[in-house]
Amino acid sequence: MNDSRGTGKRLTTQRRTARGLLAAMLGALSMACPTAQAVDVDAGDYTALPDGTNLALLYYQHATRDALIADGHKANLNAGLDSDVGILRGVHFMDVGGYIVDPQFLLPFGKLKAKDDLSALGDADGMGDLILAATVWLVNDPKSSTYFGITPFLFLPTGDYDKHDSLNLGENRWKFALQAGYITQIAPKLLLDVVADVTVYGDNDDFGPTGVTLKQDPSVQLQGFLRYQMSDTWDLRAGISHTTGGETEVAGVSQNDSLRTTKMTLGTAVFVTPTVQLMANYGRDIDVRNGLREDNRLNLRILKVF
Repeated sequence: MNDSRGTGKRLTTQRRTARGLLAAMLGALSMACPTAQAVDVDAGDYTALPDGTNLALLYYQHATRDALIADGHKANLNAGLDSDVGILRGVHFMDVGGYIVDPQFLLPFGKLKAKDDLSALGDADGMGDLILAATVWLVNDPKSSTYFGITPFLFLPTGDYDKHDSLNLGENRWKFALQAGYITQIAPKLLLDVVADVTVYGDNDDFGPTGVTLKQDPSVQLQGFLRYQMSDTWDLRAGISHTTGGETEVAGVSQNDSLRTTKMTLGTAVFVTPTVQLMANYGRDIDVRNGLREDNRLNLRILKVF
């Protein structure tokens, strides 16, 4: 009796795990683009600059993923997915009624490539979804290095998307995110950044080969950074981020793939001239509940002030 009960429990667990793996696979592939889940920032992004300042930024991210996780358990397969993604970003700071506001755009582009046991899924390249945003600074105190801003983000379904492809740079849906960021100096040469956002998702009504509807619950992200100023032009930085929520539903069936992902970053930024800053960050996921786990992530950024 005890043996049969144990066997029954193991079979039930295996079935649940199998269903979870399928759900995680679907969720991971439907949101494979690095811009798809949350609104990542870099330390210092919520620093308000003077009226009339313009920024041109170019980002590059190389990330590798080495495991498929379902309900906290690693699937028994070599699930590889590499991405090389760039973002072109333009920002303009302006004074509106005594408040600094920075209307901006972000345009992702790049390539996704499945590997190992996922290689049959192929690859994808092209443009991602255009993002429009504008931060409004409610606190702007450069003397104390204290800033607080609120940013709405609108994601337009302009990117490359084909329902017959497993991987896409575009998502074929509208998204909206509301983010708040706070910066303060907590010790000489040491700055703290705290950022929180919530993202709500429109429906993708042409998902998968049969063109069914993909829905997604809102997701929430919390981010924190410490920056140590080695000099006026050079800093060292470390950050941690946690994302939760975002469970998907396909053709009316819940996928049980709610996110709970924690990741870390270490990096540095330096002004090589008074108007050009270079930044490099290394990061990886340290805890994943559902989806593809990033084992390595390199972010590079060049910023030009004019």
